Amino acid sequence: MTTRILTGITTTGTPHLGNYAGAIRPAVDASRAANVDSFYFLADYHALIKCDDPLRIQRSRLEIAATWLACGLDPERVTFYRQSDIPEIPELTWLLTCVAGKGLLNRAHAYKASVDKNLAAGEDADAGVTMGLFSYPVLMAADILMFNAHKVPVGRDQIQHVEMARDIGQRFNHLFGNGRALFELPEAVIEESVATLPGLDGRKMSKSYDNTIPLFGTSKQLKDAVARIVTDSRLPGEPKDADSSHLFTLYQAFAGTAQSAAFRAELEEGLGWGEAKQRLTALLEAELGEAREHYHTLIARPDDLEDILLAGAAKARRIATPFLAELREAVGLRSFRGALQSAAAGKKKAAKGARLVSFRDEDGGFRFRLLDAEGQQLLLSEAFADGRSAGAASKRLQTGELDLRIEGVQLVAYLDDQPVARSAVLEEACAAEALIEAVSTALLPRD
Repeated sequence: MTTRILTGITTTGTPHLGNYAGAIRPAVDASRAANVDSFYFLADYHALIKCDDPLRIQRSRLEIAATWLACGLDPERVTFYRQSDIPEIPELTWLLTCVAGKGLLNRAHAYKASVDKNLAAGEDADAGVTMGLFSYPVLMAADILMFNAHKVPVGRDQIQHVEMARDIGQRFNHLFGNGRALFELPEAVIEESVATLPGLDGRKMSKSYDNTIPLFGTSKQLKDAVARIVTDSRLPGEPKDADSSHLFTLYQAFAGTAQSAAFRAELEEGLGWGEAKQRLTALLEAELGEAREHYHTLIARPDDLEDILLAGAAKARRIATPFLAELREAVGLRSFRGALQSAAAGKKKAAKGARLVSFRDEDGGFRFRLLDAEGQQLLLSEAFADGRSAGAASKRLQTGELDLRIEGVQLVAYLDDQPVARSAVLEEACAAEALIEAVSTALLPRD
């Protein structure tokens, strides 16, 4: 079975080393696994909730697309697209909004945090809260449910959104599924082993703390950033505590087991911090140098990026467009022409209905079959010497004169106390009652 995995990347900034180790690298590795159908998208509609700077959003879309491709994401193997290039997503968002409970959205962490902040400041609970922020979980549900993703890799702070997508999808299935699941119910996947890198000051690497290491800056920018990593005051020759060293944690995230062990031993033997930072810089250059060149080539050729993303959108829409048509049909947004054609087809099928079919068997006897509306045989008649006798018997069955009896493992139809037709051998005794009802229904007079 193929597992469909979906990951969104919000376009509000430039990826840094922490994003690479914590999200980009493991996601690209996962996309190469067998029996996986991966969807990666630039969540630029989501960006509008957090950012009102059009130039920043535009630049971020370009940089993030180039970053993922430079880091090895293969657009031929995965579906890579911009959220805003899929018009079916905002339409699905509205369909889901119409079934999403306000009480459910009231419990969303981002909304609750905004309310708590406002109340603490003595302001109205909803001051500054947009409908974009409030409805964010519905848009995220549409992203996931549109492509019926089985698994959604997220951080722990995003688990609630996947759970909300499940709740909303389940509600929609209940209301409009007519007994079938229109939406797969997604599962949140938490990557426990994914690295959370410390920044230059030891706190989590984040733009909010201004402690990041650029992912694809120049060699000089990388060297300067590493040089700013905070270390203790131990001099060269003095043993260093690798476990409390942010520099060692960064090194370990990009080195192999043996390489990390050797570096730890050198630190404990007194390797100077200056030399240690040079080692880390060299390690990062080896990891990122080739990808950096690819990144800057892509940035310089935005038309190529545009073509890649539009091709990805076309690939995604081959799924989204027919699926949305199915969802529109389910909720009643149907073409009048299609409705008339469906009604006509239904009448034609109903007109055909159950029927008696006469034939002559290989031995020369005349028989008839009672078939239901789907063409399944309910009864097969005894052999008659001539067609007139068989026809007379079949007509009398249609007038309701028959007497149905269960005999052993068969249902037998009698006329004038004589058996005239019988069913196939029944596998279970309880099937006889259902068959009697089916035969009686099939022989009801039709207009």
